[in-house]
Amino acid sequence: MTTSVLYDAPGPRSKRRVLISSLFAGVLFLAVLVLVGLRLEKQDQFAGDKWAPLFDPGHRRFQQVWTLLGDALVNTLTAAALAVVFSLIIGTLLAVARIAAGKSYRWLLVGFIELFRGIPVVIMIFFAARVLPELGVDLPTLWFLVIGLTAYNSVVIAEIVRAGVNSLPKGQREAAESLGMRRSQVLSLVLLPQAFRAMLPALISQLVVVLKDTSLGFIISYDETVRTAGIIIQNLKNPIQVYLLVAVIFILVNYALSRLAIYVERRLSQGKKAVVVDGETATLPANDVTTPGTGGG
Repeated sequence: MTTSVLYDAPGPRSKRRVLISSLFAGVLFLAVLVLVGLRLEKQDQFAGDKWAPLFDPGHRRFQQVWTLLGDALVNTLTAAALAVVFSLIIGTLLAVARIAAGKSYRWLLVGFIELFRGIPVVIMIFFAARVLPELGVDLPTLWFLVIGLTAYNSVVIAEIVRAGVNSLPKGQREAAESLGMRRSQVLSLVLLPQAFRAMLPALISQLVVVLKDTSLGFIISYDETVRTAGIIIQNLKNPIQVYLLVAVIFILVNYALSRLAIYVERRLSQGKKAVVVDGETATLPANDVTTPGTGGG
């Protein structure tokens, strides 16, 4: 049996409850879908002229629409990728600083993290775009969005990483210190790698949040996917069709991220094997495990 990185596998009774609930929800959803379809049909939302610019290559505006959407998607992914990288780096540093901080100044880090966790990300983006230029920091719009996203998500990731470190058995730290490792080595070589693996589902979920939050770039006129969709709607007058397409795009990208999480978790699991020696379980790299009676010294 294989386990998912994003949720715990349910038992037999839970599977039955999930099946019954899913069937009921499916019937209810189908009924609602039929009602919505009938309403849309009355409003001519299934007319070909509303869908053709998005899905008919022969339409005169098809290439223009997809060029705009393609450029906007690149802008969205660029902002998300930069924010993710900076958030992971800064968040990890904040987590390490809070873990290693002395009691005399730890409250400063705690106050900083809690302050930025409590501020809505949209305010951070707006603050970066309006206040920083007044201070002489003149940057492209992309970087104001990245700064706002990083300011919020880095403190969230810091708490995720700290929770991962605190969830590890104390024996991990004690064993590393008994080998003569410095505190920085214990964190970087022993605790952080295990914490990242333990908190991988939460980290991936937060990265999905970063991607979705790029849509807030519209408040600073950044040409991301949702803002570009609004411009297309103003010209084509088909909001349902355009927003449905944009929703599908986001779903596909977020699904790819979830699959990436499962792939990474499996790769990490395959990298180690558990062996039993004198009644004690030890975890070794896979290429170091030998089968009894086959040699290996």
